[in-house]
Amino acid sequence: MSTARELPAEERTVPALLQRQAARYGKRSLLACGNERLTYAGTRDAVARIAGDLRTAGIEPGDRVALMCPNGLELLLTWLACGWLGAIAVPLNTAARGAQLEHALASSAPRLLVVEPELMHTIDAVRAPSSLEHRWIAGAPRPAGPAVAPHLARPGDTLSILFTSGTTGASKGVCCPHAQFFWWGVHTAEHLGVSEEDTLFTVLPLFHTNALNTFFQALLTGANLHLGTRFSASRFWAEAREADATITYLLGAMVQILRRRPPSELDRAHRVRVALSPATPAEAVADFRARFGVELVDGYGSTETNYVLAAPPGERRPGTMGRVVAGFEARVVDAEDADVQPGVPGELVLRHSEPFSFATGYHGLPEATVAAWRNLWFHTGDRVVRND
Repeated sequence: MSTARELPAEERTVPALLQRQAARYGKRSLLACGNERLTYAGTRDAVARIAGDLRTAGIEPGDRVALMCPNGLELLLTWLACGWLGAIAVPLNTAARGAQLEHALASSAPRLLVVEPELMHTIDAVRAPSSLEHRWIAGAPRPAGPAVAPHLARPGDTLSILFTSGTTGASKGVCCPHAQFFWWGVHTAEHLGVSEEDTLFTVLPLFHTNALNTFFQALLTGANLHLGTRFSASRFWAEAREADATITYLLGAMVQILRRRPPSELDRAHRVRVALSPATPAEAVADFRARFGVELVDGYGSTETNYVLAAPPGERRPGTMGRVVAGFEARVVDAEDADVQPGVPGELVLRHSEPFSFATGYHGLPEATVAAWRNLWFHTGDRVVRND
């Protein structure tokens, strides 16, 4: 990973990374989903072809392309093709319905929408934005164009707009630049110890940062990424075994669901050694390791930020998020943005030193952007306690 850290800023973009790693790893496997497989070179070529299709549809740099599809290679490759072309990918929550979906479409104003056939009825049930010119049905034939050369993307260009959960109001579209995903991959891969010998396995949805980050971990290290379509507690370990996974990605709730499953011969019939599992209760960590042979690793990041808190090997303490990762700063503050004493709860605020390693703001919401980044610190809204 030291070589990735040393990449010049202009190479911290999707087009540059795909070309660089394709030249380096060529026929090594990069992506798998079901029976589909793609090498590093094959991924670059597929992305260039899909970017050609997008250009044939009239998509230009800066245009938004909405994607409403379950996990699969078509979704990921189209997302990457937007970055290759200089367009902005807007992956939508496949569970979004009604007002939530209509808000996401209206606020992102896509010119093209790629949608799974089974989800067409949810799209038809809401008002289409006036910007929408084309609908592509995932998996169906569409006008094809020749593969295109990559757009000269810059690290601070928006690669994707990812929507927040909207638990405290209308969801906001977070403008995530190319370099933010690069640094997600660098920091998380270092923390998990990812190498080119690893196979990463995720069933988390590609409309969230976690799964997209997993792709960059693989791309930057020469590893292989196996995409699962959805989380199934009864099938999880069997799927991990079929993928020959060595590293996987969970959420705290998924850990608890797996723990509640009856013991099985599959509990240790796999090669998974570590799982990134934010928000896992402290008491679950030792139990999970004893039963499944997998070390659970916590940390902190958000759509607007990066992998900013982590515990290095030997310093992992269940129930804590770890130390501040190099390249970031963290404070715990009160309502007036003044620091609170260790042990006193307060709001976590963050900032970065590497250019564009955080999101650049909320799409079309300048007031919300200024409020969240007030005093030049990003205000997470999360209440934490700092221990010295």
